[in-house]
Amino acid sequence: MLEKVRYDLPQDEIPTEWYNILPDLPEPLPPPKDESGKSFEILKQALPSKDLEYEFSQERYIKIPEEVLQRYLQIGRPTPIIRARKLEEYLGGHLKIFMKMESHTYTGSHKINSALAHAYFALQDNAKFVSTETGAGQWGSAVALAAALFHIPAHVFMVKTSYYAKPYRRYLVQMYGAQIHPSPSEFTRYGKEVLQKDPNTPGSLGIAITEAVTYALENGGKYLVGSVVNADILYKTIAGMEAKKQMEMIGEDPDYIIGVVGGGSNYAALAYPFLGEELRKGKVRRKYIASGAIEVPKMTQGVYRYDYPDTGKVLPLLKMYTIGSDFIPPPVYAGGLRYHAVAPTLSLLMNKGIVEARDYHQEEAFKWAKLFSEVEGWVPAPETSHALAILGELNEEAKKSGEKKTVLISFSGHGLLDLGNYADVLGFDKK
Repeated sequence: MLEKVRYDLPQDEIPTEWYNILPDLPEPLPPPKDESGKSFEILKQALPSKDLEYEFSQERYIKIPEEVLQRYLQIGRPTPIIRARKLEEYLGGHLKIFMKMESHTYTGSHKINSALAHAYFALQDNAKFVSTETGAGQWGSAVALAAALFHIPAHVFMVKTSYYAKPYRRYLVQMYGAQIHPSPSEFTRYGKEVLQKDPNTPGSLGIAITEAVTYALENGGKYLVGSVVNADILYKTIAGMEAKKQMEMIGEDPDYIIGVVGGGSNYAALAYPFLGEELRKGKVRRKYIASGAIEVPKMTQGVYRYDYPDTGKVLPLLKMYTIGSDFIPPPVYAGGLRYHAVAPTLSLLMNKGIVEARDYHQEEAFKWAKLFSEVEGWVPAPETSHALAILGELNEEAKKSGEKKTVLISFSGHGLLDLGNYADVLGFDKK
């Protein structure tokens, strides 16, 4: 008898609400701070008005606009859950591994889920264009597609080292009709200032954020934030809302929910609808584990404090785990998890011990990606490979306990556009 590996949710069963974790947090989220006296006003001008409304909302479920839902269907939602049966066999049968395949969206990641919402709300505000930053290029391509679908121009500021190291991500942005700039760039006043101080800087997400925000402010656009803030995580929870329905349909209840953290929205999008339900009951049974990169160790070596989301310090301070807004990842790091801090909601949950953090070296993570490719056939994105590394540890724990465990993993991104990076790190050309 054939063993089923794919579990689809019909399009007419797509969730029609986003989930907001704010009312279910164990304590109120520390509010943003405006030390300059200008940051809050900048935020009001730069972000779509609905983003600001939802950022502080205490409403648990928020209705998804029909225009956004229709485009969710267009770009591949609902995404399937796939069981990694061959990887389970390879690891000895101690785990059941279910993957929420956000890689099946048209841009290949979870990023499009919030990009569509942001772009729609920017259009409602009559923005002339939208702007954003991107590191590895997945958020940039998502914004480019969202802008194209809502017929609004887009500018993407891509971290300079990635702009040249990941040309196919850049080309994808251009295929969708957006303009893309290596950051720091000569395109903005702030970019020119950075280049004057250090012409050879590889750039950082913090720098790119400042460029994108200031360009929007000075030219009548709206800035689309790609992670960290509550509103962005809210829009992405469509993935977790689908996954809850799918796991119930499968008849499985995960013991572990794992995923990676760049800024936090990938992991939170899957985990929060499950975690919120447990928080409301007053007891958290599942283990929630988020992974990151040792090269950008904000979760395991960062400090839980107020810090700026951007290097130019134009946005309000947020309380989060951070390694500093001036942090610049090493140019050799290709994993994509480049942001210097963790989303405030996720930081609070980590600080309370509700979500566990683990970091892995890029080379170790990429070896897991290669193994996964050989066994399952799908080439993961470099970001997702850091979550795959958790599986080895969970497998050993299950092996020792003798109790089979069920794992749900946020599988986001496709690695076919990143093969050059894999080749460099794993030394394909040297063999």
